[in-house]
Amino acid sequence: MAALEAIWLDEGGRAWIADTNVKVIELVRDYRAYHSSAEELHVQYPHLTLAQVYRALAYYLDHRGAFDREIEQELVEIDAAAAKAKTESPFRKRMRALGKLA
Repeated sequence: MAALEAIWLDEGGRAWIADTNVKVIELVRDYRAYHSSAEELHVQYPHLTLAQVYRALAYYLDHRGAFDREIEQELVEIDAAAAKAKTESPFRKRMRALGKLA
């Protein structure tokens, strides 16, 4: 497989590792979160070859700004969802009024 064929973009512009069901950003999240090496990622994704992992990381490094912005946006959305989940639902209010919740 030629290096240019190693990564493909879907209609939405998301980068995928060719011949797999793995998005580049999935590896990138692990790479960033756990400071995983290519070899460690290969262990975590045993269905990928080490060459595919390196190609995905190379693609990330070539497009780092876009990936990092997308991940930061995801984190903002996760934080917003977590904050929203902490608000009290009508059910929780009823349970608290009945003394079922502290």
